[in-house]
Order: sequence, then C-alpha cells, then structure tokens
Amino acid sequence: MSTLPRLNGVIQALESRQHAFSLFAPCEIETAVELQTSKYEGVVFEGEHRGWDIAALRNSLQYLLNRGQIAHSTSVAPQITPMARVPANGVEKNQFLAKQALDLGCYGIVWPHVSTVEEAYNAVAACRYPRLKNKPLYEPAGIRGDGPTQAARYWGITQQEYYERADVWPLAPHGEILVIIQIEDTTGIRNLPDMLKNVPGIGVVLIGEGDLSQELGYPRQTEHKAVLDCMAEIVSICKQHNTIVGHPHVSQSNADRVIHEGYRYLMCAAPRSFANLDKARELALRLS
Repeated sequence: MSTLPRLNGVIQALESRQHAFSLFAPCEIETAVELQTSKYEGVVFEGEHRGWDIAALRNSLQYLLNRGQIAHSTSVAPQITPMARVPANGVEKNQFLAKQALDLGCYGIVWPHVSTVEEAYNAVAACRYPRLKNKPLYEPAGIRGDGPTQAARYWGITQQEYYERADVWPLAPHGEILVIIQIEDTTGIRNLPDMLKNVPGIGVVLIGEGDLSQELGYPRQTEHKAVLDCMAEIVSICKQHNTIVGHPHVSQSNADRVIHEGYRYLMCAAPRSFANLDKARELALRLS
C-alpha cells in the first residue's frame, strides 16, 4: 500500500471525529469556480432533480480545481472534495450512473430513495471493483466496470495507486470513495437496521426530509413533530450501528439543534444575500 495522504476531505473530517460540511450544487462552471476556495469539505453535484448531464459534471469537476491550492497543499486532491448525486432511485439500481461519475473522478456517490437491503447492497457494490471470493473484504461484491483513466488523472495519482484507493470507506480503511444512501420514506426507516447490519460499506446515511415529510402528509413542513420524530428514529438507528448520519438542510436557525442531535455530515446551502434586492424593492414600492 502506498503512503499517499488522505485524498477525500470529507472522509478525512469524519474519520477525525469532526463534522464534515457539504452542499448540493448544480453542475455549472460558474458554481464550480465560486466553490474553488470555499471552506466546505465537499460538494455534491446534483443529478437527481436537475437532470443527469455527464458532460456538465465533467466540466464542473475540472473547474473546481485550483492550481494555486494544489501547488501549496500537502494533498494531491483539490481542497473541496467533489461527489455526485445520481438520478435513479434505489429501486432502479442503474449502476452505470455511479460508474460514469466515479470514472470522471468523483470521490463519492449519493444514492436517493434507498429503502431496502437489496438497494443498499447495490449502492455499495456499484462503487466497488470485482474481486475473487477468497480475497479480503469481498462483500458487498463489486460490480463496477474498469475504466478509471480520467479518475486517476483527476486524483493526481497513478492508475495503480488509484486501484489501491478506489474502494469504499469505512469498509476499506484506506478507501477514498464515500457511499451515501438517502433514507427518504418510512419503508427505508423500517429496513435501515437490517441495511446497516448486513451491508458493510455504507459511509453516511443522509436523511431526505423533503420526501419523508411528503409521505407523512406534511410536505416540506420539516419542523413538524411527526417529521422530526421520524428523523430522530433514523439518528437513533445510526448511532446504534455506529454509522454517520447526515442532515440535508442545515441553516442558522437549526444548526445548534442538528449538531446537538448527533448529525455529523452537514449539508449547508451556499450563503447568498438578497439584502440589496430587498432594500431596492422596498424603495421602489415607496416611490411608486
């Protein structure tokens, strides 16, 4: 095993028992450039609700790179770690989406709507290369196809070094790929203990509070007691299985509560102020 430094900044924070801050972002060059010097550990380029555009994802990864940061860093990875959320729900499987994103250089995959052990198994397996059954860490059996030339270049390492690191954490302690499954319905909550017991390699359980609130009958009422109770159940299950749990919408209003409740993977929207717009609108209304 090579002595490369840790490449995935999100994993680096999590395995150091710290909080990891990330965000969902569109696959746009302008957004990638804005994020170059941000203090997020990671960014998840959004492919579920904005459409899957593999060329746009490739461009976003390239424009996220900052040569100045790389030149003055002890790591060969960019300061902010790029991942991707695939469009397919867990039940659809569609392993090729993960393969394409990983082959470009993404350091992790977010899988939406994972509700069963089989779907969780597929999520992890799609991010792993095959190996013989008599080899260590065989399960979940990998099904990722081999073609990571762009990924090795993007990570700044040789192809053989890439193969050494291209496994899922924390199943493989040296792995640089983070598998994040989203629990977004009551079926997923009911099956989550079995997922965490029977599917090694799940790095983070990220709650999908929007879809969960929809099923519960309180769409987007994410502070409703029924929604919070279900989220608390997910957090409790993850704690019982020593699995990191993530919150998708951390803001100034809920950050204290979220951190206190035990969330360690925190999705925070990029701060943007509309104060000037609001002030101009107020002025225009007063003068009209």
